[in-house]
Amino acid sequence: MSVKIRLQRHGKKQKPFYWIVAADARSKRDGRYLEKLGTYNPNTNPATIELNLDQAVQWLHNGAQPTDTARAILSYKGALMKHHLDGGVRKGALTQEQADAKLAKWLEDKAGKVTAKKEGLTKAQSDAKAKALKAEKAANDKRAAAAVEAAKVEEEVAVEEAPEVAVEETEAPEVVAEVAVEETVAEVATEEAPAAEEVVAEAETPAVEEAPEAPAAEETNEEKEA
Repeated sequence: MSVKIRLQRHGKKQKPFYWIVAADARSKRDGRYLEKLGTYNPNTNPATIELNLDQAVQWLHNGAQPTDTARAILSYKGALMKHHLDGGVRKGALTQEQADAKLAKWLEDKAGKVTAKKEGLTKAQSDAKAKALKAEKAANDKRAAAAVEAAKVEEEVAVEEAPEVAVEETEAPEVVAEVAVEETVAEVATEEAPAAEEVVAEAETPAVEEAPEAPAAEETNEEKEA
């Protein structure tokens, strides 16, 4: 029976989550498997990998063939390195202690690289966040300055318009005064008009009264003739 170490897909749509399994090469991708060796989550950065190193190496010793993606994962976690060192131990090229020491050093170096990558990503995220905050603060300051400038312009416009309103208000009483003077003159003219009529009437009255005196003069003449 040919055995493959491969990935079995799980997880939600567009958020895959994989099991690392040893399965019969003839079975379906998500079908039956012989043993679960670990998990692989590509949704994080760096990817999260959980692997049973000893069991994976044992399957490699038994002739299991990993797929390309599974091989990259096994190499990343040191399974292929351990498989290679165990082969050297079996051939007598090195002792088990030497193989364990080399493996421990390799895993330590690998862990240091992973830690450095995580720190670099964290720093990059912090820098991006600080840059975004700085840009947002600059935008807020710009908006605040624009608001202050607009308020200042409105205040200047209000100050410029205020004297015009005052002039109009001061001119209004003068107009009212002129109207009042005109009304007073009209009233005086109206009051004086009857007085003039009375004077004319008085001037005409004696002429009317003197008219009957003429017969009296005639009578006096008649008396003299008699």
